Amino acid sequence: MREHPSLDIVSSDGTELVGKKIVLCITGSVAAYKAIELARLLMRHGADVTCVASKAATDLIKPSYFKWATGNEVITKLTGDLEHIKVADYKQSDLIAVYPCTANTLGKLANGIDDTPISTVLSVGFGSKIPIVISLAMHQSMYENPAVVKNIEFLKNKIWFIAPQFVEGKAKAAEPEQVLDFVLKKYGASSILQGKKVLIAAGPTLEYIDPVRVITNQSTGRTGVLLARELVSSGAKVTFVYGSGTEPAPKGAKVVRIKTSRDMLDAVRHEMRQRLDIVILAAAISDYTVESPSKAKIKSSSDKMIVKLKKVSKIINEVKKIQKDVFLVGFKAETDVSQEKLIALSRKKLHESHADMIVANDIGKKYRKNPGQNNVIIVDSDRESVSGWKDKEKIAKFVCREIEKRIV
Repeated sequence: MREHPSLDIVSSDGTELVGKKIVLCITGSVAAYKAIELARLLMRHGADVTCVASKAATDLIKPSYFKWATGNEVITKLTGDLEHIKVADYKQSDLIAVYPCTANTLGKLANGIDDTPISTVLSVGFGSKIPIVISLAMHQSMYENPAVVKNIEFLKNKIWFIAPQFVEGKAKAAEPEQVLDFVLKKYGASSILQGKKVLIAAGPTLEYIDPVRVITNQSTGRTGVLLARELVSSGAKVTFVYGSGTEPAPKGAKVVRIKTSRDMLDAVRHEMRQRLDIVILAAAISDYTVESPSKAKIKSSSDKMIVKLKKVSKIINEVKKIQKDVFLVGFKAETDVSQEKLIALSRKKLHESHADMIVANDIGKKYRKNPGQNNVIIVDSDRESVSGWKDKEKIAKFVCREIEKRIV
């Protein structure tokens, strides 16, 4: 059975919320329409979002819109199925977000009143210690009501509040992007990688025989793209030097498009004029280029064509010459070799390039049967770490965590 089409966007902007179940409660504020955008933003970073909508909210927006946005059924009433227990009991969800939150719902949470689906979900979640984040929305005079102030004071050290924006006499709910940023800081950003300047080279290069024909490697660039997304999600500032990969370039990164291996070398040198913390060379760079490419399209009348190739410069061997203290990660691919052989060849590359870490994998018969998965071995001067066969998204997370361990 095909998944709901709305799930196609999951993890399109990042993976830091993968595996996180978020309950999004929508109350009867005019800002309720923005909850759809917030749900989609959370999903784009990997979250599984279930909406709970109040009667007042559904008077403004039909529940079908929330189902369309998330792919999940919307809770609008409590039945014998015990919806509040399914989403808010112990460890059933990772976060409950109330966006927007009215003074009415705030008061019910603060005073233990659970006479609506949202207040009951909050009551259960509060008791089971699921983190709760609230984005208030109301008129400023209501926000300054002593009873509301008292409720906020009671809850402020027990739940998270996202401050409203005071505009035109209203305490307006924060924008969806602000709520997303808050959630990502709580769940996604790595304190180790936060703010680190990272350069990643990914994708295949093209070596021209003539203006039409090229020599290249079979690579989609997916591994490099997923790794870049993971680093962006971890708070790193990523520059992505990208060859002719078919995978969409990562959002949130500075993207530099290149074609040839020479272009990639020049781009890496150019970007390394600024000081970097980490350089990751995950590209499928051509090892050979055409010695004398033709400036005009070669006629196809001949039965044979002889093309002379020459070896290209290894980019990994240039990096430490430019910046000695940068953390350098290289990739090593072999076909149908033993694990011991793969480790030995990786350690040889590590030594020759002065790299700090090599990500090695075998792209032989077993890989070609299911190219959506991989099994990598992280090699440094002291030890090896094996990922085991995993989806490439999980491989990217694994590589990212291994980098973190080594740059502390």
